[in-house]
Amino acid sequence: MTVQLLHWQPRVSHAALLLIPLLGLLAFHSPVPPPAPKLHLSDYQFFTGSLSDLKPAQYVFPYEVNAPLFSDYAEKARFIYLPAGTQITWHPSKSFDFPVGATIIKNFYYFHDAGKPEAGRRILETRLLIKAENGWKALEYVWDEAQQDAVLEIAGANFPVAWTAADGKKMKVQYIAPNLNQCKGCHSYDGQFTPIGTTTRQLNRTIGTDNQLLAWQKAGWLSLPDSFDPLTAERLADYRQTTIEPPPTPFHNAMEARARAYLDGNCAHCHNPHGPASTSGMFLGADQVDEERLGIGKPPVAAGRGSGDRKYGIVPGKPNESILVYRMESDDPGIRMPELGRQLAHKEGIDLIKSWIKDLH
Repeated sequence: MTVQLLHWQPRVSHAALLLIPLLGLLAFHSPVPPPAPKLHLSDYQFFTGSLSDLKPAQYVFPYEVNAPLFSDYAEKARFIYLPAGTQITWHPSKSFDFPVGATIIKNFYYFHDAGKPEAGRRILETRLLIKAENGWKALEYVWDEAQQDAVLEIAGANFPVAWTAADGKKMKVQYIAPNLNQCKGCHSYDGQFTPIGTTTRQLNRTIGTDNQLLAWQKAGWLSLPDSFDPLTAERLADYRQTTIEPPPTPFHNAMEARARAYLDGNCAHCHNPHGPASTSGMFLGADQVDEERLGIGKPPVAAGRGSGDRKYGIVPGKPNESILVYRMESDDPGIRMPELGRQLAHKEGIDLIKSWIKDLH
């Protein structure tokens, strides 16, 4: 079965046309961006050849994260564009510091048949985060059905998608490409728009035989301190892998490392002391060591239907009595967690968190 986009065509809203003069991205030869976003993704020249091949152009390079955010089973192809002569600056725990004009490029797509990737894919949207003088700017581009280009869409989009999962199951979802206000709902640190996955714990991973961050340093893309050691630096486990040897510090086994990485990658961008869910008092980062702040034995700040009549965020040994699991399983927009970015429940993620909670004592 091929991916279907039914009765929908990308459009350029009036608001999008009005916004075109307001933001810029630099030409590849200059570190100073001109003052205008592009109407089409192809106008940036991030990729060479057929745009849908996503073959990076000069100054564009791919990257991977350890614990990806679940997005209704969509696959993602991630890239970073750096202006010539600039570097990313490392930070031990927060998002890295990017130069003005740098762009984080994330493409969302589905294989027609996830069990046969060679059968092709359909790219649905491309999200850009562009570093401007006054901070980060988000732009949303929605792809046409012919896979020739993507068009700037300020208001987002909503359309049905169908595909075949790796196990042969026929899948479908009402896919939502976010509007720019929704982007701000997750990308917030002390009220400032910030990238989510560009941290040491997410990017400190092995690609092939090389450490990703050391490879970036060697290529001149990243400035690392002399003391940086990937073996001792923060690192999330890849929760998609069932065996992890050795588990990242401070976790004792692969299940714990995977579950905590899942919560970090899917929940902690909001559930942290600086995020939009700071008032919940439930902080799900992999570095959280306080059990109550992690949610173990913690009652909700505000009881209601979001708690499912369950008393605590996490009840050791009892996943089905834990509010965390209840909200992960729900497809009700007023209950589900995360609130944005998914319509479907992530079965594999839920199974992992349930197994971890069962193992807690």
